[in-house]
Amino acid sequence: MILEDPDVSIGYLGPAGTFSHEALVQLLPDVVDPVPMASVTRALEAVRTGLVAASLVPIENSVEGAVSATLDELAAGTGLQILAEIAIPVRFCVAVRPGARIPVRSVVTHPHAIAQCRSWLAENLPDADLVPAASTAAAAVSVANGEYDAAICSLRAAAATGLAILADDVADNNDAETRFILVGPPGPPSPPTGADKTTLDIYMRADQPGALLEILTEFAVRGVNLTRIESRPTKTTLGNYYFSVDCEGHILDERVSEALMGLHRICGNVRYLGSYARHDGRSPLSRRGTSNNDFAEARSWLARIQGLREGG
Repeated sequence: MILEDPDVSIGYLGPAGTFSHEALVQLLPDVVDPVPMASVTRALEAVRTGLVAASLVPIENSVEGAVSATLDELAAGTGLQILAEIAIPVRFCVAVRPGARIPVRSVVTHPHAIAQCRSWLAENLPDADLVPAASTAAAAVSVANGEYDAAICSLRAAAATGLAILADDVADNNDAETRFILVGPPGPPSPPTGADKTTLDIYMRADQPGALLEILTEFAVRGVNLTRIESRPTKTTLGNYYFSVDCEGHILDERVSEALMGLHRICGNVRYLGSYARHDGRSPLSRRGTSNNDFAEARSWLARIQGLREGG
């Protein structure tokens, strides 16, 4: 198992000092060969080509929502599988070169960081030009190289690049979190833990009234709760979308497996992206009639009826 082998190569959205790096250290503290990747696309393609055994990338932020690049990469190309998830708090600082002269005329960071620090920037650096970067750690590197005046980044990235802290805890929401997923090649799912999540990409068979309701009904009638649903363009024609979904439960749970079979019958395509333990350890609340035992009892009941009829 990748999660149990510290000697395998694990990619992450780099460079060193990104929040992805921090999440990887927390999720797999014993991994000896973390490999920084320049983008989400490269991190996941490295899994497909076998360059690394798995890669850790961001998928969702509590303030900015889904990370589109990750959703699109999971939906396209050779199939991948989510092996684990972790969520970490996002704490930003403003870092400058030691001895740098104020005022700060340019601030570089990842677009999600700009959005999460917008009010602070408007109040404290209203005249600074905001420059997007591939990651907060890459922003720190560019400031260390003298390209910009300041970076919004993590304390780890600032320390790694020798920058000084101009201001700390600059995010507008101190409770912000980012969720990361560890992605590997397709394979058998890990055993259910009782507190799991399953991720799917669901494509409608046809754009028609009630198409989304039909999809949601397959979950609802079986008591499967959705924790996230995003509509994403299929990149074919305008107005053509698929749905990226996280639901509570494991593919080996009766209610989830039956929901997937129902989706397979009514949808154009269903891409299974993995069942894995939830980062918060929260078990789903099963309403009456939707537990694994309830499904098993119903199957036994039906088998008895069928046997009686077959026997005359």
